[in-house]
Amino acid sequence: MINERRVVIPDGVQIQVDDKVLEVSGPKGTLRRNIWYPQIEIAIDGDEVIIRTESQRKRIAAMVGTFQSHTKNMCKGVSEGFEYRMKVVYSHFPIQLKLHPDRLDINNFLGEKQSRTAKIREGVTVRLGNDELTITGIDKEAVGNTAANIELATKIRKRDPRVFQDGIYLTERV
Repeated sequence: MINERRVVIPDGVQIQVDDKVLEVSGPKGTLRRNIWYPQIEIAIDGDEVIIRTESQRKRIAAMVGTFQSHTKNMCKGVSEGFEYRMKVVYSHFPIQLKLHPDRLDINNFLGEKQSRTAKIREGVTVRLGNDELTITGIDKEAVGNTAANIELATKIRKRDPRVFQDGIYLTERV
């Protein structure tokens, strides 16, 4: 039994497979990903990417689905991009944000003197609004990791989370 998944290549997107690297180019940019796994073949047939295996093992069949998802996300990223919106919530002390190219400084969180920092991954753009953050980029993994870094930087320790609900939280994925 052959396990096979197909991904339709959208208009304006070019895909190349060189040895172990999948390269997807589109109007917003180019993404590269190492997409090799034993017994899995990746080929381009016209306007489709075919990911297949002849193995019966569950782990290998699961990786076929994983590679399909990665390919779809890369195609969507280079054509439309990804956008996450986060909300700054505070009730006790107003949170002050300072944006740098590679990090976000969070000052006055719960009245702390030390500022907290969150790493911004390469290729991701963060825009500050009025108590709102917008994170955009073409790589879904980098955008999601940046949002997670910001949310983790405002994790509350040693206080009752029912009372202190301050923080920066993910509200919407577009």
